[in-house]
Amino acid sequence: MAVRDITVIGHRALHQPTRRVREVTDEVRTLVADMFETMEAAEGVGLAANQVGVRLRLFVYDCPVPEQENARGVVVNPVLERLGTPEPLDEEEDGEGCLSVPAEYFPLARHPRARVTGTDLDGNEVVVEGEGLLARCLQHETDHLDGTLYVDRLTGPWKRVAREAIKDRGWAERKVLKWDPARLKAEKV
Repeated sequence: MAVRDITVIGHRALHQPTRRVREVTDEVRTLVADMFETMEAAEGVGLAANQVGVRLRLFVYDCPVPEQENARGVVVNPVLERLGTPEPLDEEEDGEGCLSVPAEYFPLARHPRARVTGTDLDGNEVVVEGEGLLARCLQHETDHLDGTLYVDRLTGPWKRVAREAIKDRGWAERKVLKWDPARLKAEKV
């Protein structure tokens, strides 16, 4: 397993839909193992393949769920169902971040529940359903696979604030971020 570089906003792979996984090969299994390692090193709760520069339709997740063990797994060729109606935006409760937009966090209303169906690495059907942070994670990672970043969904003044922050930090010019935990923690401040 290896920690891979994470693509950041502006990288072409993040702004294009991914390709369906036709066969789970040894290379795909290695990719998934590396994605778990990368997600853990970056202290994320989810990671889509195009965030490490691979345009395949799969993501990994390791998301806290209240009063349960973390929801953890991989979904190959996910199909998302958004469940419920989003509540009005609560700027303090509805914050979202992204490993591909490091050190930024903006409010974004999401559907309160979500369900993703797909397969695991052995071709078995996977159904992941959740609410709260898990629902946000499922929607966020599936958006990545469709070529959409969470900052693309921001509305009102938050869209402008995000554009300015991304420009100020120079993320769009970097394209790829080599994960140095010390530097990342310093940039989160």
